Amino acid sequence: MKKVLIVTYYWPPAGGPGVQRWLKFIKYLPENGIEPILYIPKDPHYPITDSSLIKEIPEGLTIYRNSIWEPYKLASLISSKKTKRISSGIIKTKKPSFSERMFLWIRGNFFIPDARRSWVKPSIKFLSEIITKEKIQTVITSGPPHSLHLIGVGLKQKHALTWIADFRDPWTSIGYHKALRLTGKSQKKHQVLEHRVLNEADKILVTSKATETEFRAKTTRPISVITNGHDTAYEGGAILDTGFTISHIGSLLSERNPAVLWRVLSELAWDHSSFKQALQIKLVGVVSEEVLNEIKKYDLESALEVMSYVPHEEAVLLQRSSQILLLAEINKDETRGIIPGKLFEYMSARRPILAIGPPGWEAAEMIRETKAGKVFTYEDAQELKETIWEWFMAYQNKSLQMPVTGIEKYSRRELTKKLAAQI
Repeated sequence: MKKVLIVTYYWPPAGGPGVQRWLKFIKYLPENGIEPILYIPKDPHYPITDSSLIKEIPEGLTIYRNSIWEPYKLASLISSKKTKRISSGIIKTKKPSFSERMFLWIRGNFFIPDARRSWVKPSIKFLSEIITKEKIQTVITSGPPHSLHLIGVGLKQKHALTWIADFRDPWTSIGYHKALRLTGKSQKKHQVLEHRVLNEADKILVTSKATETEFRAKTTRPISVITNGHDTAYEGGAILDTGFTISHIGSLLSERNPAVLWRVLSELAWDHSSFKQALQIKLVGVVSEEVLNEIKKYDLESALEVMSYVPHEEAVLLQRSSQILLLAEINKDETRGIIPGKLFEYMSARRPILAIGPPGWEAAEMIRETKAGKVFTYEDAQELKETIWEWFMAYQNKSLQMPVTGIEKYSRRELTKKLAAQI
């Protein structure tokens, strides 16, 4: 089989959607005549862990590891709580403390492109020997962290090989860049590095059409869209929650706060006692204080249940037992191309998806296409209220469901076929 070297930072026991993209690709690549060889850091700093994913690592997979130094370990000596929150993606937008502002400024301006930059040079040296030993002809780097693409730059300069850069998220246009308090000089450095990667890679993979459009204005290299997906076949027969549960599975960041939903739920609970008694809001994963404060503001605290990060298997069960699945994205133009990884598992769960995001959101097109739920902007309060009431009435009649269709193309096995064609 053709060998391909995959360079990624996130790998079990890391948790979250970032780890699953390549965990699943590696699972199905051998079916397509490709032998994956993995390169990951030794003793990395993972803000979220999920040991249950370890058992999904294919037997016999060749894995190379090399030591990594990360500033998060040093920062945690000053404030472990704040360091963990920031490294998890939870960045306060209202009144951040001085230490938080300082951490973000140092992270943004001293560690470009990111906090894993120190892994680049030793990895190029280490992998040069592996490439010769294993007779590697194709290398794939996956980011973020986008510093891993600089490993691809170095290996491409030293070896005659094909380099594919996989972008799970955009680089300079990603929402949190503004929160890093970048100086003009730092912004320019990011742009220069991004341009170099986009124009030196042989091929580029992205997870959304919006990112493809953005990158086509920056490079003439071939770009292919391979979304994230689902890998758990729907078996039916899930035991639905007895309450009217609206569940969000995954991180709920400060700006990913659907205040319009909390207001609508509060109004419905005020107007209808039956709705108030049945309503349950389940937030599973890392949740920002600003989101929790907004929910309390609308007097919904009695309906709220917050659970910390749960193993992936448990998350799948929670999705399938929930009455409604909440999908929310930051209300900004630059997030139109963000397609949360949880969307595909939501589809597979076949429960109604209640999605709130920016106008022109790419995820909205996919939800409408598959008839998996309803989509609203942050300004659609009345339409949102009417839909929730309609779904509540269906819940009372035990008929709440959606005619989900056409999600097979988002299975990990089918997506891996598309990847294999690029390799």
